[in-house]
Amino acid sequence: MLFNSYVFMAFLGIALAFHYLPVSWKAKKANLLLAGYLFYAVWNPPFVLLLWLSTLVDFFVGKQLYHAEGQAKRKALLLTSLAANLGMLAFFKYGGFLLDNFILLASALGIDFHPAKPDIILPVGISFYTFQTLSYTLDMYRRKHAPERSLLDFSLFVSFFPQLVAGPIVRTGELLPQFKSPRQATAAQFMHGLMLLSLGLFMKVVLADSLLSGPADMVFGAQMPLNIVDAWLGVLAFSGQIFFDFAGYTTCAIGVAAMLGFSLPDNFRYPYAAAGFSDFWRRWHITLSTWLRDYLYIPLGGNRAGKVRTYINLMITMLVGGLWHGASWTFVAWGALHGLYLSVEKWIVSRQDSRAGLPAEAEPAMALAGQAVIVEKSALPLPILRSPKARTLLLVLLTFFLVNVTWVFFRAADFTTAWRLLSSMFGMAPEGAALLPTIDMIKVSVVTMGLLATHFLMRNTAVSALVQKSKWWAVGIAWGLMLVAIIISQKSSGSFIYFQF
Repeated sequence: MLFNSYVFMAFLGIALAFHYLPVSWKAKKANLLLAGYLFYAVWNPPFVLLLWLSTLVDFFVGKQLYHAEGQAKRKALLLTSLAANLGMLAFFKYGGFLLDNFILLASALGIDFHPAKPDIILPVGISFYTFQTLSYTLDMYRRKHAPERSLLDFSLFVSFFPQLVAGPIVRTGELLPQFKSPRQATAAQFMHGLMLLSLGLFMKVVLADSLLSGPADMVFGAQMPLNIVDAWLGVLAFSGQIFFDFAGYTTCAIGVAAMLGFSLPDNFRYPYAAAGFSDFWRRWHITLSTWLRDYLYIPLGGNRAGKVRTYINLMITMLVGGLWHGASWTFVAWGALHGLYLSVEKWIVSRQDSRAGLPAEAEPAMALAGQAVIVEKSALPLPILRSPKARTLLLVLLTFFLVNVTWVFFRAADFTTAWRLLSSMFGMAPEGAALLPTIDMIKVSVVTMGLLATHFLMRNTAVSALVQKSKWWAVGIAWGLMLVAIIISQKSSGSFIYFQF
């Protein structure tokens, strides 16, 4: 069920009506749980069984993990949860990918192996709820939180419908405690949630789908080299599309949760205003980057095992982050590029600190609570610029430029397409074709400039803070215009990009 559909609006109205009935809190939670299963079943009803399996395994294993004393028993319980969750993820998401690569390996060794092609359907959002339930099990292994006693509450934690299929990826301490006492939105909270839902739909329906998806699809689907302008505009179109699509979804999710009286963590903080790549990962898909930080990078050793090991840990973390997004070597290349960027940034910053006589960091800033940071510093040094604002702006533009290079691998169907497009972007296809209509070129240019300007000006300001200090009539006019644009553009809207992950 898509947020950008009239069916969801009817579903949400019914869910809200039941939620605000004068019934017990337990009955309201049961209603929300049923709503979550119905919301998920719309895509493929049998896959609700996977939600149940993941829920039951982690609920009971987590409880035993917390209380078990012997280390061997605790590790066996942890492996049980890992095998169940990662096993499902590996089969449904990576089964075909692993088989294809095994066939290629066998062929390279001279073995003629031609198995039947598996017909595997990817359950929507499996990467998101798998990481969410795994975080609970790992927290129980570390005894970070007391185990959840209520199966109803834990089931709702796994299948809370606003963020079930595309995040934010919430942690045990962020959502489970909210189920312990009755939640009801205040009038101000409800209106704020409704505004966020409208804003998220505007980002998705109008900006991502109506204005940017067409040019992006046209350029990435081209079978010939393009001229440099068309190539860059196509990549910029996808850069804006994926932000507006994914940030639009999570903005909707946060808004819907607020209308129900719940709070979800931010997942985006103006990422295209990032001054460096650690800063980018503070701002982009925050709940995934913090998950990778806490459950992979730091357990691997973080910065604590020397410089070489730190770079290796960074690269492993980003490679896993790339593979999390999709079962393709192009996603691995996307993660590898970000790992390389982060490593180079860290190396430059460490050299600058060494020349300045600063002591080496004892522990990575990744360990700071609430910061989705992969490296300690947030910006590359550019001493030729004396103005802090000018230096920051140049760093933002450099970061945005290099991030767009990575999006080529993220979006391209294969390496052939990626190399062809990169060659066009960097002027190595002088006879490249002109593909985009003038109107599309104008749309992409205007939206990109508006996106960068908005992110830069709002880089340290929350939307709620901006609304609070704005005139009520200005907010009303902006809101009304967004709703009109959504209604006009609704027919051209499609599924969210991150549903495939």
